[in-house]
Amino acid sequence: MSHVTPSEIFKEVSAALPAECRENIVIIGSLAAGYHFFGDDQSKTVRTKDIDCVIEPYSVAVQAGETIATQLLKAGWQRRLLGDHQTPGASETPLHKLPAIRLYPPDADPNTEEAWFIKFLTVPSDPKNEGKDWTRLTLDQGDFGLPSFRFLSLTAYDPIPVSHLGIRYARPELMALSNILSHAKIGPELMSAEIHDRTIKRSNKDLGRVLAMAILSNQDDYRPWATLWEAALRSAFPDDWQSLALGAGSGIRELLHSPSDLNEALHTCNYGLLQSSQTTEGALEAAAQRLEVDAIATLEKSAQSPL
Repeated sequence: MSHVTPSEIFKEVSAALPAECRENIVIIGSLAAGYHFFGDDQSKTVRTKDIDCVIEPYSVAVQAGETIATQLLKAGWQRRLLGDHQTPGASETPLHKLPAIRLYPPDADPNTEEAWFIKFLTVPSDPKNEGKDWTRLTLDQGDFGLPSFRFLSLTAYDPIPVSHLGIRYARPELMALSNILSHAKIGPELMSAEIHDRTIKRSNKDLGRVLAMAILSNQDDYRPWATLWEAALRSAFPDDWQSLALGAGSGIRELLHSPSDLNEALHTCNYGLLQSSQTTEGALEAAAQRLEVDAIATLEKSAQSPL
């Protein structure tokens, strides 16, 4: 994992992207959260290896993805060649076997733990799609895939512009909503790499990030989160927003009732977004309770009301 300064990586990513495609990029994940909360504070870093960039809207994903990837490769960016399915495909290669586009900056040493890379994703082509979906991109090297996950569309709702860089990043509240909907239950899947010498469930890592963003937001009242959540759900999932809203709190509630899972979430927070100002298990539990009462319960109440 790299310790990166969000403002510096934002500048580097913006400078590398084709000017005509910057408006189609939304940066998400821990880098986006770090930039939002830490700004230009050079003393605060984010622990991450992948810089997640969502290409949106879906209608331009193929053209923009091919343009961006081609320009970066010509500028000396290097493909990340770890994991399965790294050989570019052909027209007959099944979508799920295509390699994703993951690129190291030109000056990076991909053999070191400190190397970070850009990863490209896109929003779903259809709000009814569930799970992981792929869109084919064709480059000079062969065919690649743009992955998408059902709730990525929420992170692309009303993103925050960084006017002097020409790019945008996802709102923390909507990254939180995407994560809690993605983990309606705490699943058994483990992170592929340890986090500071501990093996952590993916659900606990992602739900922990939700709580870290809640703590960093330091709101007196989180009910405005519910207002934004409802607007984003209505936009992205007009037919299903109520059922999604009614199930949004299950993962957080499960976390609150499992001391071992809450402890894992605490560990990921203190070696992630909260590494500069570590918190306690009691404070994390309190943040989860406030989020449940203010935001989740408010969203559920709205979803239960007649249209």
